[in-house]
Amino acid sequence: MLIHTPEHPRLAMQACGMSEAGAVRARNEDCFVVDAGLGLAAVADGMGGHMAGEVASSGALAALVRSLAEGAAASCAGSAAGDPDATELDLRWDSMVRLRRAVDQANALLYEENRAHGHADGDGMGSTLTGLQFLPAQGAIVSFHVGDSRLYRCRDGILVQLTRDQTAYQLALESSAPGELPPRNLLLQAIGPAPAVAPDLDYHEVCAGDLLLLCSDGLHGWAPHAEIAALLRREEDLHAACAGLLALAGRHASRDNVTVLLARFGSTEELAEKNADRSASSRPGLA
Repeated sequence: MLIHTPEHPRLAMQACGMSEAGAVRARNEDCFVVDAGLGLAAVADGMGGHMAGEVASSGALAALVRSLAEGAAASCAGSAAGDPDATELDLRWDSMVRLRRAVDQANALLYEENRAHGHADGDGMGSTLTGLQFLPAQGAIVSFHVGDSRLYRCRDGILVQLTRDQTAYQLALESSAPGELPPRNLLLQAIGPAPAVAPDLDYHEVCAGDLLLLCSDGLHGWAPHAEIAALLRREEDLHAACAGLLALAGRHASRDNVTVLLARFGSTEELAEKNADRSASSRPGLA
């Protein structure tokens, strides 16, 4: 996927993702999406059992894409993006509002399905939802985050976590709560179980050479941060890097589904050349 505009003629994004059930789970309840037209990359980690997790993760992503596509069409008809007098701040907030609306609609869809199946608030299927939307005109991304999937940035070889886990474990760490820590996978919120969610939304400028990693806890919950960073530093090819991250999770005996998605930013010419060097055959998750 290559996206650029006249305002940032040399900045583009290339993305690749992979997902697998792992060595223990019978089914893969993770899902990811790369949508070139929307500049969107996102991962979702479903939960609920009896295939409900698969429905939750795929349903959340489908609702997200649908809402953003409708929002993009509406923006052409008269929002800030179509206003010649709009400031960069206007465009930034317009993007955040549309992303917040999309996350809310994904949550509403899953929540209504839970209610239709007789589940009380807090029960039923659910999903994490973490991703980014590339804003070429601003040379930036807006990230959105619910749950404990993660977004990282690798810049100049240094890997930094950009999202905060929305878990009881993370909250206990930050509050220095006495006693035994809660389980790492106890979520404070997810898409679907409750009538409303409060996603974390952030704006990040991107530079040529930046590499962003989206992943489920099947990777970050098992593989050490330093080893993830080392692999990203040494592996230039996105497809090979994704495969390497899946293998890394396996070497550390991950017992969960594993999903990884990489988005690289660079000059249009550089990324187009990398695409041309690749095999003409399509590969899963590459757009």
